[in-house]
Amino acid sequence: MNSHVTRIAPDTIRLERVLPGPIGNVWSFLTESEKRGRWLASGEWELRPGGKVEMHFSHEMISPEETPAKYRDMPMSFTGRILRIDPPHLIEFTWDEADGAASEVTFELTPRGQEVILVITHRKVCGRDMLLSASAGWDVHAGILLDVLTHQPPRGFWTTHARVESEYALRFTD
Repeated sequence: MNSHVTRIAPDTIRLERVLPGPIGNVWSFLTESEKRGRWLASGEWELRPGGKVEMHFSHEMISPEETPAKYRDMPMSFTGRILRIDPPHLIEFTWDEADGAASEVTFELTPRGQEVILVITHRKVCGRDMLLSASAGWDVHAGILLDVLTHQPPRGFWTTHARVESEYALRFTD
């Protein structure tokens, strides 16, 4: 089930990954700043509806590769708000962009024996460039989470991102 991102609506993408459990451990990697910073972005989250979300991306900390010129001028810190939370199964939050737009991200966890199924759904993704970048980003970040949980060296973020972004460009043609 370690699949690629699928487009489930014009502005919505979804990714499913099988991760090693238990669910409480995976939940901690979604919600605790230090652990989340090892695969996605650090930052404090107020784990209650309406609580503040901070995300500070430092890709050099999760993978020893330099940020490509295409992404160097993009903001690497974002804020948002918790929309829904049901520990340790679901957390949904807004992802506020610098231009004032806000997308919505849901992390869902379902135990399956010794494994956990992580489903990431990202809604209100505007424009083809953002769709491709977000698809590649979630694909690679979830892969690095798997690497961290299985005690493997993390894959190169930017080299993998560039490769899978070009694959998504061919898959998402409209």
